[in-house]
Amino acid sequence: MPHSLAELEQRREAIAQQIAQLGDLRPGSVTSTSGRCGKPDCHCHQPGQPAHGPNFRLTYKVKGKSISESLPTPAAIGKAETEVSEFRRFQQLSREFVQTNTQICRSRPVEPEPQTEQEKKRRKRSTRKSRAK
Repeated sequence: MPHSLAELEQRREAIAQQIAQLGDLRPGSVTSTSGRCGKPDCHCHQPGQPAHGPNFRLTYKVKGKSISESLPTPAAIGKAETEVSEFRRFQQLSREFVQTNTQICRSRPVEPEPQTEQEKKRRKRSTRKSRAK
């Protein structure tokens, strides 16, 4: 684990490079569903017969609403799984990037503010009382 400011800055740069190298990504989950349809004469309603499926879907949220896309082929399923996996990697790298930046901010010393020429010229009044002669 890096401890010096230079090591932390190198770590931040390495994480940024990893983020830049990510491929196509998208949030969501790939799930499969199986079930019985609504047609009473269908084979899925016969005793001992399998239900329909599995049917694969990509589910994700847009503005708080769940969206589900059908994944009809093995190629579509593989593509979606790769994109979701890449998104998970992006989330992990983002967390590491923020944590490293937080450590950098805590490690970096506070620089004193430079005085302006006017502030340098201005002298503070003495709080001591002068003696009357």
